[in-house]
Amino acid sequence: SKQEQEKTDGRTDESWKDFIYNPRTGEFLGRTASSWGLIFLFYLIFYGVLTGMFILTIWVMLQTLDDAVPRHQDRLDSPGLVFRPHAVEISYNRSDPAKFNPYVQQLHDLLQQYNDSIQEGNDLCLVGEYTDQDDQPKKKVCQFKRSNLRQCSGLPDTSFGYAEGQPCIILKLNRVIGLKPEGDPYINCTAKRNTPLQMIYFPPEGRLDKMFFPYYGKIAHPDYVQPLVAVKLLLTKEDYSVEQTVECKVEGSNLRNSDERDKYLGRVTFRVTVFQ
Repeated sequence: SKQEQEKTDGRTDESWKDFIYNPRTGEFLGRTASSWGLIFLFYLIFYGVLTGMFILTIWVMLQTLDDAVPRHQDRLDSPGLVFRPHAVEISYNRSDPAKFNPYVQQLHDLLQQYNDSIQEGNDLCLVGEYTDQDDQPKKKVCQFKRSNLRQCSGLPDTSFGYAEGQPCIILKLNRVIGLKPEGDPYINCTAKRNTPLQMIYFPPEGRLDKMFFPYYGKIAHPDYVQPLVAVKLLLTKEDYSVEQTVECKVEGSNLRNSDERDKYLGRVTFRVTVFQ
């Protein structure tokens, strides 16, 4: 009947209200305040212990690390070779400065830290000798002055030869901590064509002097500058409007330069086309 239905609904409402909060027993959601307190305390201790174990594990791991040198280096023992200006193909009209100015600007930006005024604050190191300084907390930096690149320094010719149709390309090795190349490393470039392409290297013979090695990392060696080699392509009128493919390699040392799996390991290829 209707009255019985109302009584049943009333008991159901009271049952739900008692489950949420029972004023007779003081229970909330079926548990007393002390029961809820014990549960909260258990999980507080449980997660506190887990957090402490995690922090302790991280702290122990950090004690095994050196801030200056990675514990495990996944980089190769032979560095890659890169060139600037960075472009898929260096192509421009030598009579139109707007075409080659972006390349020139890249070279100026690269050489800012090599300005003679900055490099004079660095150390004069022994030519042909490694600059070992493992026990020195503050690592010295060997001078590499921009003026060493002479015609490719951007000083006597601010266009780096691009305006005259004989552009300069600047090459450098990627940094690898602790690298000490054996022998007397130098960079040699050849054009992939039937007749030789005349080039001039700066420094002479494209040498990468051993005094710039080893490198000790960004933290221990923050002001380090790697040695550069500039190659000036002496293009003639017959070379204009013809794509020149040039491959440069690190020679004269134990650094690898012929790994087919990595075509940038110790070598690099670039293409240059100059229009009149």
